[in-house]
Amino acid sequence: MPDINFEDTVSYRLARVTTAYRNALERHLSVAGLHGGQVFVLFELWKQDGLRQVDIADRLNLSAPTITKILKGLGEINLITRSRERDDARSTRIFLTDKGRNIRAEVAEQWLELESEYLKGLTDTERLILPELLGKLQAAYTGRPAPEEE
Repeated sequence: MPDINFEDTVSYRLARVTTAYRNALERHLSVAGLHGGQVFVLFELWKQDGLRQVDIADRLNLSAPTITKILKGLGEINLITRSRERDDARSTRIFLTDKGRNIRAEVAEQWLELESEYLKGLTDTERLILPELLGKLQAAYTGRPAPEEE
């Protein structure tokens, strides 16, 4: 078995950065009343309102119970509404409320502030290549092309 220093591996560093970034994201988005994966569901609905719950789960690679919990929280703070399909009562479509549409600017402000704070130590070149590298990792993990490659 090879003797490795785990702290020097990409996997270790990526896991540590991801955890730290997720915690910082939680702090920044709490100003808008959001937590957990709620913002990622909002991202999908801002792209296409009225998605089926199952499609949101698929796009975010999350389980049905996880999406149900996230949607419950978004409904409790009046950012989304749910509507059962007329021809299939098992299927639910998710729609943004006015509040859900209007919170986008506040989320964008917090998002960009956090990104600026965390990326301030990178050069312009590093800032340009980082999204491409992360997109490749995302594609490898999810088995889907990164959004800019679709």
